[in-house]
Amino acid sequence: MRYWLISICCAVLLLFGTFAFGQEDASSSQQDKSTDNARAAEESSSKDTRVDLSPPSNDQKSHPMSSTKIDDENDTDSDVQEMHPWDPHKAAKDVEVGDYYFKRKNYKAAIARYQDALIYKPNDALAQYRLAEALDKAGHSGDAVEHYQEYLKILPHGPNADDAQKALVKLNAEQAKPSVAK
Repeated sequence: MRYWLISICCAVLLLFGTFAFGQEDASSSQQDKSTDNARAAEESSSKDTRVDLSPPSNDQKSHPMSSTKIDDENDTDSDVQEMHPWDPHKAAKDVEVGDYYFKRKNYKAAIARYQDALIYKPNDALAQYRLAEALDKAGHSGDAVEHYQEYLKILPHGPNADDAQKALVKLNAEQAKPSVAK
């Protein structure tokens, strides 16, 4: 009887140990999956795109009270005059999606995405340049000239400066031509 009782206790302990070990494996594999998912979420499809996360150079001067908390949203005496979103990650993603549309010659959609990028990061030289290209392709040469000039103000010796200069010369020559009436 004693051996029978000892063997039952050993079987119960063995069963309990196996069950606990199985739970430990399941929780560690579940933790590994959640870690892998978190890493995948951190990776972007635009790995080679460098993003400038710094605020604009004149941000503190233009918005001196931006660090103070506003207690009442309906406060009419507030000195807050504008609400400007600053999200360079969203801007970079909008440029990337704009490039997708531009490559497929959907210039209207590309223009919209480049304009969205400029909402989230107004002095984004790449967005200015790509918007100018898309506007030029879509036939909006007057607007394209403005954005090529903006690009050259931001990066006068940038990687696309020569192309922007050539495009400006071409667009200004086209605008200077008298239209031929048929």
